[in-house]
Amino acid sequence: MIVCGAGSSGSVVAGRLAENPDVSVLLIEAGGEDTAPGVTDASLWSTNLGSERDWGFRALPNAHLNGRSLPMSMGKVLGGGSAINVMVWARGHRSDWDFFAAASGDPGWGYDSVLDIYRRVEDWHGASDPQYRGTGGPVFVAPAQEPSPLAPATVAAAGSLGLPVFDHPNGRMMEGDGGAAISDLRARNGKRQSVFGSYVYPYLERPNLTVLTHATVTRVIVEANRVTGVEIYQQGTTIAVGADVEVVLSLGTVHTPKVLMYSGIGDAAELNRWGIPVRQHLPGVGRNFQDHVGISCVWENRVPLSPRNNSSESTVYWRLSDSENPDVFICHVEVPLNSDETAARFGVPASGWSLFGGLAHPKSRGRLRLTGSNPLDPIDIDANTFSDPDDIKTAVRCVEFCREIAYSGPLRPFIRREVMPGDLTGRHLEEFVRNAAVTYWHQSATAKMGLDSMSVVDGALRVYGVQNLRIADASIMPAITTGNTMAPCVVIGERAADMVIDAHGL
Repeated sequence: MIVCGAGSSGSVVAGRLAENPDVSVLLIEAGGEDTAPGVTDASLWSTNLGSERDWGFRALPNAHLNGRSLPMSMGKVLGGGSAINVMVWARGHRSDWDFFAAASGDPGWGYDSVLDIYRRVEDWHGASDPQYRGTGGPVFVAPAQEPSPLAPATVAAAGSLGLPVFDHPNGRMMEGDGGAAISDLRARNGKRQSVFGSYVYPYLERPNLTVLTHATVTRVIVEANRVTGVEIYQQGTTIAVGADVEVVLSLGTVHTPKVLMYSGIGDAAELNRWGIPVRQHLPGVGRNFQDHVGISCVWENRVPLSPRNNSSESTVYWRLSDSENPDVFICHVEVPLNSDETAARFGVPASGWSLFGGLAHPKSRGRLRLTGSNPLDPIDIDANTFSDPDDIKTAVRCVEFCREIAYSGPLRPFIRREVMPGDLTGRHLEEFVRNAAVTYWHQSATAKMGLDSMSVVDGALRVYGVQNLRIADASIMPAITTGNTMAPCVVIGERAADMVIDAHGL
């Protein structure tokens, strides 16, 4: 069994399969070890950005962002995104999972079934809530411990505006309009708990599990519409490795469709452009790109406050439009967040905090395109952020809502002055949003699950028209989930592992 990618889904698949000593598992990762302080120390997560543990992607210049090109970090290390991210555990909303079920025709993706998975895998260290939380599983989760006073003040500020306040954000809060809560984190005693550490480390000494690092998967090997192995580039050499059972691609939203296309699986017109023989025409490969875009509003601290835990310890989800579900989410960040453009205009205070507002369900869709015939050539990411005018409207409302929260009362004692955006309105506020927008690093949906002609995998995560090949990562999302995507990726990995085990009687 070959699993490509040791991130938040691939680590789950490999670890679950390796539980059976009779199953031989090869886990392939392009990055290296996960021992750097930026990985292990929860407070140093931002040092991973732009490091050797970051693929360092950059989207194409975007006219809707005034020609800006957004950097898009993705994990290149054991643990993938779960080794470099902000460690927030956000399960997604009931409506997200019910949409997965409807899109795939498989009720096993529905909220009630997924809630069972979350209860099974969690090791919850917060207030007892057996209806929603589980204990004893591999995934340590806890509310932010001894948070900065800014965190409970943010929750109270949202409550003062009429939002419901919850003990944690991963139960009833994700079944209705939303609310506010102290964030759930994957950090323990100041140390990151990556998905690789939770699922693979316990089996590393087993002879049936091999973890290969610094190895880039370039193609799957397809013979008569059946995948028989993978092609790997390592230390200047290309080698082929055969698979006796299946290959699971868990390379993420950029590299999974890239490998598919170089394997001859994708839009025939795109493949023909680069002389790649077409094995299976699937026009949806690389399309439907989605991401959570965030806009940071910044205030200077009245007195300096040091960040704690992961520097982001409270969260707000809410519905600002006629949507039936939350359409924005806001993370309180205990440092001033800026884009290059807003930092140049507004400046960066020595001590400050941010309300980082995100679009939960952007309508804009992007696309990935090859740039050459060599699998090692870079890929173009046309994120197409704000191409749908409704998204810019929602983003403006979100910024206005962030300012309402900040000035509602409980956060006022922490404000010396507002750094940005200030009292901008109309086109000036819209211009601020276009210049402030950055990614939440939640890229998704480029090999979506579904039943229509643009779907790439079915409800069992099998690639249409190709045998012995499944995909398990954020690329299969038919629509991006509400909030951070690590927890949904764990569910995707759990479901993929169960499907492989059931299919082959493992």
